[in-house]
Amino acid sequence: MLVIKPYRRENAVRYARKFAFAQNPYFASFAGIGGNCTNFVSQSIFAGSCQMNYTPTFGWYYISLDQRSPSWTGVEFFYNFITQNKGVGPFGREVTLDELEVGDVIQLGRNGVGYYHTLLVVGFDGQDTLIAAQTDDALDRPLATYTNDYARYIKIDGVRFEMADDFSCFEKVYDVDPI
Repeated sequence: MLVIKPYRRENAVRYARKFAFAQNPYFASFAGIGGNCTNFVSQSIFAGSCQMNYTPTFGWYYISLDQRSPSWTGVEFFYNFITQNKGVGPFGREVTLDELEVGDVIQLGRNGVGYYHTLLVVGFDGQDTLIAAQTDDALDRPLATYTNDYARYIKIDGVRFEMADDFSCFEKVYDVDPI
């Protein structure tokens, strides 16, 4: 039985603040081989969700450099997983900029390139959204300082966990003969 638990936004932000300018040794860096931005955001969201989805190919997980899902490190794959996930793990939806909270995600795009960069929301300063990112390492960087043609905003709505059926005891207590 799947149950929904809250996404702990504060844990995602604490993680991002600690590792924005440093690499967590538990995870490989992709900085020189395509970029580390989505890997970093995935790590942050994992810190706020504590649940991966180990579905081969279409899940969201990291075991090692060679054992990870495309959605852990790929911008488009991440978006597809988070917005379409019906199984275990974090899930979310595309929203408007003003609906974002800390711990949510922004992806930037350019004409002729597509979506290329994933950022984590770590705060707000007046009307500006502050982000943390890797590849171009940043912490509390105003979103307005980025050069992009378009963006999409992803709210993390919660985390699904697999739980044992709480009613599985029924047969044990019911299927006895009365005294």
